[in-house]
Amino acid sequence: MTNTTLLQDAISKSGVTVTWLAHELGISREGLYNKINGKTEFKASEVVSLTRLLHLNQAKREQIFFAQ
Repeated sequence: MTNTTLLQDAISKSGVTVTWLAHELGISREGLYNKINGKTEFKASEVVSLTRLLHLNQAKREQIFFAQ
């Protein structure tokens, strides 16, 4: 389960826009918002890309995308 609060914080701190992230992931802005808000799940490839695009370390990635 994705920790939406931590993900939104990471996006905000990264200085990039949701629109840019969606473009880089090859999905619509609305599609990305659905994933951020927990309506749909991220694919493994999207987690890998977001980790790179948001410059997340392994611990932060685990906190965001693999929250219990």
